[in-house]
Amino acid sequence: MDALEIMSNLDRIVPYYQPIFSADEHKIIGYEVLGRYIENGVARSLGRFFHDEDTPDDFRREVEDVIVRKALNAFTEARKTEMLFINRRAAGLLEDYGESFLAILDEYTEKGLRLEQVVLEISEADYSKPLDNVLRYYKTLGIRLAVDHIGELDGDIRHFAGSSPDILKISLRALRKDASDQSYKNIVYSLSMFARKLGASLLFETVEAEYQLQYAWKNGGRYYQGFYLAEPLAGFAEPDGLKDMLREKCSRFISYEKKALGSVYSLAEQLETGLSAVIARSKADSKEKLLEEIAQQFDEMCFRLYICDENGFELTSNYFKKDGKWIFQPEYLDKNWSWRPYFLENIVQMNKNGGGLISDLYNDIETGETIRTFSYPVSDHEYLFFDIPYEYLYDQDGLLY
Repeated sequence: MDALEIMSNLDRIVPYYQPIFSADEHKIIGYEVLGRYIENGVARSLGRFFHDEDTPDDFRREVEDVIVRKALNAFTEARKTEMLFINRRAAGLLEDYGESFLAILDEYTEKGLRLEQVVLEISEADYSKPLDNVLRYYKTLGIRLAVDHIGELDGDIRHFAGSSPDILKISLRALRKDASDQSYKNIVYSLSMFARKLGASLLFETVEAEYQLQYAWKNGGRYYQGFYLAEPLAGFAEPDGLKDMLREKCSRFISYEKKALGSVYSLAEQLETGLSAVIARSKADSKEKLLEEIAQQFDEMCFRLYICDENGFELTSNYFKKDGKWIFQPEYLDKNWSWRPYFLENIVQMNKNGGGLISDLYNDIETGETIRTFSYPVSDHEYLFFDIPYEYLYDQDGLLY
């Protein structure tokens, strides 16, 4: 697609609109504006035009403006009440501190556009520090900010914290390559925690299969976008068109999640009952002997055992299963684990409830395996930590979800 040909035929440039769906309302809450070029009756993406390094900046800016004006014309004429997601390059905004883009929006406020309906999308890797002032100014006017391409390029999402983004867009493309990639899932979890701290919503894009929609739902996605739900269209899709379908799928996701949580809590109850019995009948004269008795009883269900005090100091060596045989690792004696996330919180919770706790899935530092840990009070101020291996979790229904 030749840049000069496009610039000579600006009338062939049209906006397409990809719907964005809401998890809480199960309806379309916005449309992302995407540029298309009509060639021989076929609408072709302008992505290559915008990302080609040889495309002059003034060409990009002019085409961006054409797309935005045509989109805003259609949006205001249709009296849409949803949001309109508009992509702009940071470099273009910085040329005049965002005034030309704002001037375009102001033209359409007289036609019914509310600035609160506008969501400005900026790529994570396109960010530069001077952009902060522009973004903050836009936000005082009611314009919302979405950060796109989170984690895909070499940007740093922390840079945007000062601009208080309203939406973080996460691509599910990596999940399509490997649905079992725990590292990717850990990154998504971290981003969801970061979004929560910022007060931002997560928008999962490139949703191209039901399992990705389920993953987005499970991981705190408030908004969803992708070909599985709707392709970009020349017009605005009916907001309630997929409401029944999304509601039904959400109900199934809820049922599956409740079943999986039931499996996790059943395991916790099983371990609590079994450990309580072992500890009650134990005649062990040392904590290490107690670990040996527990390992013998739960050989297939754990691969590491140790006991800590309420401040996180190990009172025993690690009792570790290596190549099928249990060994003590004395080098762990007296190590402190209070720095671990949720460690002290879990101790306080066990003290309050008088029972054990089972962790979420996480990657073990030493083995690299995806595991869960069950923690249990063995006496006043002493707590057993019981690491459950991937192999056992894999064989049980719902424990790897």
